[in-house]
Amino acid sequence: MSGDHFHVHGPHDHAVEHAGQHGGDGDSLASRIAVMTAILSTCGALFSFAGGASQNEALLFKNEAAIKKTEASNQWSYYQAKSNKQNLAELSVVLTQGEQRERYQSEIERYKSEKAEIKTKAEALEQASKEADHQSDEVMHLHHRWAQAMTAMQVAISLAAITLLARRRWLMWASAAVAAGGMVIGVMAMLHL
Repeated sequence: MSGDHFHVHGPHDHAVEHAGQHGGDGDSLASRIAVMTAILSTCGALFSFAGGASQNEALLFKNEAAIKKTEASNQWSYYQAKSNKQNLAELSVVLTQGEQRERYQSEIERYKSEKAEIKTKAEALEQASKEADHQSDEVMHLHHRWAQAMTAMQVAISLAAITLLARRRWLMWASAAVAAGGMVIGVMAMLHL
């Protein structure tokens, strides 16, 4: 306060000055809730990041499954085209004689061989599609775990805010219990359970 000026302290200034003079424990419940909320927010942010990453990974696997399924479908179409050519060659064997008949007979054998290779490739692509689809399902399960953990953290933060408004310690313990549940779910996601 300067010499001849009158200075009025506001309630906030008085609270800050009082906390400074008395070691800063003005409101221990608010301080605890603030620290708890900061920790919960940090855990929630980590869970949210892991959930987003797992969702993206699941989508990549699902995309890979669709690509492999399309490639398998293309191979089956190619297989069908070879079958049609083989059928025409078999019909030609019936309708022709001599050298032409032998040529068509060799074409039939060639088509059978080509179809076997195409079938093997198509089946391998279908299997790869199923595996990628299965991986997508597994990672999506993890995504749901991360989302559950994040939801629990958000509920815990909300309960912490209500604790400050209601000034009820039991709400703080309820918030801590929900947060603990969220942490357990987060650990389950981390362990791929």
